[in-house]
Amino acid sequence: MAISLKEIAGAFMVLFAILDITGSIPIIIDLKHKTGNVPALKVTLISWIMLAIIYFVGDSILALFGVSVESFAVAGSIVILAIGFEMIFDITIFKYDSGPSDMTSFVPLVFPLIVGAGSFTTMLSLKAEYSAGNIMIALALNMLVIFVVLRYIDKIEKILGPGLLYVFRKFFGIILLAIAVKLFTSNLDYLLG
Repeated sequence: MAISLKEIAGAFMVLFAILDITGSIPIIIDLKHKTGNVPALKVTLISWIMLAIIYFVGDSILALFGVSVESFAVAGSIVILAIGFEMIFDITIFKYDSGPSDMTSFVPLVFPLIVGAGSFTTMLSLKAEYSAGNIMIALALNMLVIFVVLRYIDKIEKILGPGLLYVFRKFFGIILLAIAVKLFTSNLDYLLG
């Protein structure tokens, strides 16, 4: 396996755009307010492990359960839709206190925001372009970015301020609704056809 900076950079940029942790900052801050904390290390490690597993055995896992990537995308779109509704209408759909206290942000932060249909299909499609070692290095670098954002979310919140965060929250809620609708409709045709 040859380490290629060009491949690492290419895979890093693709994953950075798909994982979009910076675009998820308003959602993370909202989760922190609802759950009391976002365990940066645990969320990062679980996301990293899940994405690595998806890379190596994702096709087999879906086949084992008889689930297609499109079905996975539709399921993820429903969760994303619920998050968007929470952000726009200031309602609570997810019961954050029903699970173990250190895992309350697992859904929706790990799934579907970090490990969702987009990252699932991207991890599988990167196999055709780059070597496994370079993809794993790019994934590790992205996980480092995710950890830093999650770890310093309090400082990011202070920098942005409550007014800007409110606007971002509503704006990203609408974006999430649009993403959910696109994911749902573009994959539903495949499932029904």
